[in-house]
Amino acid sequence: MSRARCHLRAALFLAAVSPRGATTGVAARRGLSAWPAPREPGMEYQVSSSPAAGCAMTREPGLSHLDAVRTLNTLQTNANYLEQVKRQRGDPQTQLEAMELYLARSGLQVEDLDQLNIIHITGTKGKGSTCAFTERILRNYGLKTGFFSSPHLVQVRERIRINGQPISPELFTKHFWHLYNRLEETKGDSSCVSMPGYFRFLTLMAFHVFLQEKVDLAVMEVGIGGAYDCTNIIRKPVVCGVSSLGIDHTGLLGETMEKIAWQKGGIFKCGVPAFTVLQPDGPLAVLRDRAQQISCPLYLCPPLEALEEGGPPLTLGLEGEHQQSNAALALQLARCWLQRKDHQGIGELKVSRPSLLGQLPLAPVFQPTSHMQHGLRDTEWLGRTQLLRRGPLTWYLDGAHTTGSMQACVRWFRQALHRRERPGSGSEVRVLLFNSTGDRDSAALLKLLQPCQFDYAVFCPNLTEMSSVDNADQQNFTVTLDQVLLRCLTHQQHWSHLREEQASPDLWSTPSPEPGGPTSLLVVPHPPHSTSSLVFSCISHALQWISQGRDPVFQLPSPPRGLLAHPVASSGAIILQEAAAIHVLVTGSLHLVGGVLKLLEPSLSQ
Repeated sequence: MSRARCHLRAALFLAAVSPRGATTGVAARRGLSAWPAPREPGMEYQVSSSPAAGCAMTREPGLSHLDAVRTLNTLQTNANYLEQVKRQRGDPQTQLEAMELYLARSGLQVEDLDQLNIIHITGTKGKGSTCAFTERILRNYGLKTGFFSSPHLVQVRERIRINGQPISPELFTKHFWHLYNRLEETKGDSSCVSMPGYFRFLTLMAFHVFLQEKVDLAVMEVGIGGAYDCTNIIRKPVVCGVSSLGIDHTGLLGETMEKIAWQKGGIFKCGVPAFTVLQPDGPLAVLRDRAQQISCPLYLCPPLEALEEGGPPLTLGLEGEHQQSNAALALQLARCWLQRKDHQGIGELKVSRPSLLGQLPLAPVFQPTSHMQHGLRDTEWLGRTQLLRRGPLTWYLDGAHTTGSMQACVRWFRQALHRRERPGSGSEVRVLLFNSTGDRDSAALLKLLQPCQFDYAVFCPNLTEMSSVDNADQQNFTVTLDQVLLRCLTHQQHWSHLREEQASPDLWSTPSPEPGGPTSLLVVPHPPHSTSSLVFSCISHALQWISQGRDPVFQLPSPPRGLLAHPVASSGAIILQEAAAIHVLVTGSLHLVGGVLKLLEPSLSQ
């Protein structure tokens, strides 16, 4: 089927034409609306052919927080240059050495980082949640914590936290300009490499903030991979952790679990204890070999149930069965850190059991202390298995973007639906809001979402508003407008094809039981139907259509003209207005979840 025919047949809707009627590239050729051209270079979404980050700074930076964020955004690699870099990627070890040079130019040496008492954590799935659990546990011991993570959801300040809170705008501004000006002063003749890229800069800034603020420890989440990630200039962490592994960032890390495991194991250091969770045999063997090669003691975490035996059940602040593995890893990391720093009250040891696989020694089985129990219970990590109940609407937010994490997301969503309170009368509507970016296989992710039986599938780019004025925290220069629009249309096409493939009644027989779950978690036993799909040009318009003014917090003056122009949008609006309950799953991208949170939770932008 041709793309054109698919677009005519599928329920395509791009809301709100640009104020200037601007169109660009492929979007213009297809007659699709696009975002307005930026009013000032570097201030809004832009498409540029300028080469490397740091070369296009043409105005004197101000001292405000907004100017700091806008200047930071100039360090993003422009889309055209990013493609060139991918084709001409050099020795990754050289990139790591370049990070050390940036650190030296900023006024620090690698040895200075030893003062931070770092916990270094990598993985494919759950590394952010593991970091959040670990930080919260150790904060309960009265320690001053630093926490570096990525990406941010609403504001870039979220990436650098002190005692669990994003650093203030004032502190961010102070440290940003100090570091930026220092790097400007120390640049050499080659001006196009005078500044590190976006993520490198924030990593450097986190080191400076944590040292200046005199934290007792820093939890550092790896960006991508491990071996050549810019956080891996850390030479003497206190302890390292590897969460569940899966397939992601294949263009950088390799296309097999074993190759990815090799990259992740690159954070291991000689003599520094490391912990991992149960992994498939092949990747686990790679981690074991990586550890043995450099004399790193690597341990396998026992399951959370083993730590619960003989004590109270552990309550987790994050929902989802998959969080148990992350919590088990966090408990071992926190206990090891406390033990190596000679803290008391680290949990009474139980009788140890032999390793489950024989490949690795089992980590200690101990009784979690009250500090640990409360830390697990009080952990918050927005955008991961998060529920927001608003009148008839329930928003299910999870930034799953790999096949493994999407499987976990689907289990969580279906189980949450099974536990919900059903309305006494009236219909229930299920809506999917989805986007996927990078080199991820969106067709595979969407296929995993099929059992949820959505009534509507909505696709939109990771852009909160049509205009990015006053939205500097969510600018992205690494993709073009054409790319994000066509990506959404591709998602819609994949979804339509999947629905066609599953139209046979035989494929909709009773699903097989899920481990630990009821026989069937289908919400309503209605026969299969063709999910209507819509594409919106920004998150705000998608939320306006989904909520129909029924979310008591998300209230905008009036919908843009033409929001209900398409028949599916018009008929769906009536159904959504009359539904007794609306269940909305937002998934596929943490950036999408962040944009939704920005609109649903305005306090996060304060």
